[in-house]
Amino acid sequence: MNKQVITSEHAPSAIGPYSQAIKVGNTVYLSGQIPLDPATMEVVEGFEAQVCRVFDNLSAVAEAAGGKLQDIVKLNIFLTDLGNFATVNEIMERYFESPTRPRRHRRRRTAQGRAGRDGRDYGGGLKAHHQLQA
Repeated sequence: MNKQVITSEHAPSAIGPYSQAIKVGNTVYLSGQIPLDPATMEVVEGFEAQVCRVFDNLSAVAEAAGGKLQDIVKLNIFLTDLGNFATVNEIMERYFESPTRPRRHRRRRTAQGRAGRDGRDYGGGLKAHHQLQA
């Protein structure tokens, strides 16, 4: 099996022992993203800005793999507060065109992602599996 590591300078570098994405054949598996600004490696402020930053990071990695967000077939969203779900849906409409939005699975987490320097959890982490067109 031929595996290709995918990286983008326009998304945060991995903060653990993993890759931003791995391509196997015509399938790309993107690692989850949290709202880190790739230039500063700091968490951006504000929930809406965090969600946008996560989608921008995913987009950068997808483009480095030769695809785009529209190619994602499954997207897992982890939120610490399901009260933010409507906001996430509204922001997704900016990034994904209907009817090709990926199948989503939302989960509630008590702690997800990287805690900020103030000790708060920034639970906007997203994980995606990205299928490139052959």
